[in-house]
Amino acid sequence: MATADVLKDTGYIQNDTELTGPFAAALAKGNLIVQKCNDCAALIMYPKYRCPACFSGSLGWEQVSGAGQLQTFTILRYGPPSTFDVEAPYGIGIVKLDEGPQLMCRLHPGPDGTWDHYVCNQRVSFAPADAAEIAERAAAWFTAA
Repeated sequence: MATADVLKDTGYIQNDTELTGPFAAALAKGNLIVQKCNDCAALIMYPKYRCPACFSGSLGWEQVSGAGQLQTFTILRYGPPSTFDVEAPYGIGIVKLDEGPQLMCRLHPGPDGTWDHYVCNQRVSFAPADAAEIAERAAAWFTAA
């Protein structure tokens, strides 16, 4: 049996476009969505082929509020990887959404152009980047609440 046939038999999504495409499309429209298991209602981030709670392959998407808590963050000031063609510095963090899942994100700088106003465990909110930025890098952007 060919690999593609095995994947079809197990219900796995066949490619990354199907797996992450809806997330990127929602970001481009200014919305933040996470996967939701249609069987056990678990919210899942990052997109997966199967629910990690019940192993169901019946997954959909749900819009979330975008409110959460900044668990940790760092400011990259030197040497971004060549595939992440961004001028340093830039901020990234881990946000635990009020709905439960957590995700890695980009952080908007403050009005002074720095990230000095961020602290761990502070409230943050989803603040979408423009569609051109999302087309380059499908990442959720957050700012201090």
